[in-house]
Amino acid sequence: MTTPIESTRRDFFRTVGVGAASAALPGALIPTGGALAQPSTEIITRKIPRTGEVLPAIGLGTYLTFDLLPGAPRDHIREVMKRFWEGGGRVFDTSPLYGSGELSVGDFATGMGITDQMFVCNKIWSTGEFLADDSHAVKSFEQTQQRLWREKIDVMQVHSLVNVDQIVPVLKNWKKEGKIRYVGVTHHEVPYFGALAGHVERSDLDFVQVHYSIQMRLAEERILPAAMDKGTAVLVNMPFEKARLFKLVQGHALPDFAKEIGCENWAQFFLKWVISHPAITCAVPATSNPAHESENIGALRGPLPDKAMRARMVKHMETIPGFDKLQETPSYPGKAYKGLIQRAQSARAAAAAK
Repeated sequence: MTTPIESTRRDFFRTVGVGAASAALPGALIPTGGALAQPSTEIITRKIPRTGEVLPAIGLGTYLTFDLLPGAPRDHIREVMKRFWEGGGRVFDTSPLYGSGELSVGDFATGMGITDQMFVCNKIWSTGEFLADDSHAVKSFEQTQQRLWREKIDVMQVHSLVNVDQIVPVLKNWKKEGKIRYVGVTHHEVPYFGALAGHVERSDLDFVQVHYSIQMRLAEERILPAAMDKGTAVLVNMPFEKARLFKLVQGHALPDFAKEIGCENWAQFFLKWVISHPAITCAVPATSNPAHESENIGALRGPLPDKAMRARMVKHMETIPGFDKLQETPSYPGKAYKGLIQRAQSARAAAAAK
């Protein structure tokens, strides 16, 4: 069972090398006041099917982009969060596996005074010492509480279906105990889509997170219909295909018809296509570039494409050379994220080359 957080925020962040700040408790999704400017209420929202709770349809992912080395410049990440928040975003998706991602979110949120107002989606990647052992999961959860300085996490997801049959019951118990509010599962790799769909179809899940984009539409075959049938909220990862969609359209102007749905850039084109599907609750694109975040969060406003427009958008993308082969191209073209994950990967590659 999870024990209360015993360390103070000052002591904890001194240990991990991040500046300390005062604590806060979880609160309402849309704040009534705060240090930051409040967004317009005219944003695109979706309801969580099981409860009717309302969420903005664009969230913020943190994989690689929020993973920073100690002492590295980080003002740009703080600015990403600021623009996301002031643009109406409230949903944050992170994981203990994302290097220092949780620490970045927790520390910046405290500095911004929004810790108790975020809707936090986190993950568990846990096996245990033996079957049904939840000690690893408990330790991971307590670390997440400390890093984010949150007693309660909104959504806890089984990361990439790891040990899913053992961990989902653990998460459901935590939900009953009030430690978390919603239970979910995730995956992003196509070979696991069948398994992911099966869990949505068979289990009483609140959330599922899946890879879905204008180019990768396989989730429409089973996962999204199952989610709609079961009343499961859907989070979308990789809506930009790890930046490959932007590389593909480089040098191509937006089609004129994009103006009909209020798109000013390709990011909004891709995001509005995703969140216009009736099964989708929230897309969680990641970025470390404040200007790109401003583009992303802009997709929260204006009209969405209807079924005919969605088909027209896909048809247009199919005229761009390389669209059908996108999955075969390198991820994150032209980008480098120098964090704990990248450092570990480089060290492993260097060791393998010896």
